[in-house]
Amino acid sequence: MIDNTRPLAVFDLDGTLADSSHRQRFLDRRPRDWDAFFAAAPADPPLAEGVALCREAAQDCEVVYLTGRPERCREDTLAWLAEQGLPDGALHMRRNDDRRPARVTKLQILRGLGRNREIRMLVDDDELVCDAAEQAGFRVVRARWTAPSEALKDAQEREGRT
Repeated sequence: MIDNTRPLAVFDLDGTLADSSHRQRFLDRRPRDWDAFFAAAPADPPLAEGVALCREAAQDCEVVYLTGRPERCREDTLAWLAEQGLPDGALHMRRNDDRRPARVTKLQILRGLGRNREIRMLVDDDELVCDAAEQAGFRVVRARWTAPSEALKDAQEREGRT
């Protein structure tokens, strides 16, 4: 049974726990190949820094996963989390038809989670998401252990795809 008194540690996936760099090529072309981008996600290598931080946070917090991936990727994403031996936790994904920027969708979910629970930290690599969360009063750990992708940043902000 989940202890609803433990604080939450909220983790992003792509660029935080999962190395999505091998599938960036699908976003560098026009038109972007979103189906191929998401289909390749199960092959993402784990990011050691993010995985270690997630496991450490699970000692004191309930882990929650918050991703801009669409809901249609849920099964693959849950399988990937299990394969990496990451802590069990709720997985929040964007609706398949939601094209709002990640900074908007993620902040909305964070606020909902924070209504009745302490959010100890949000760990994310998207600077715009981090800025919005900090401005809203959340403690943010910026996942800067991978090189940022301009194509992914543009996709998150302009196309609301991840």
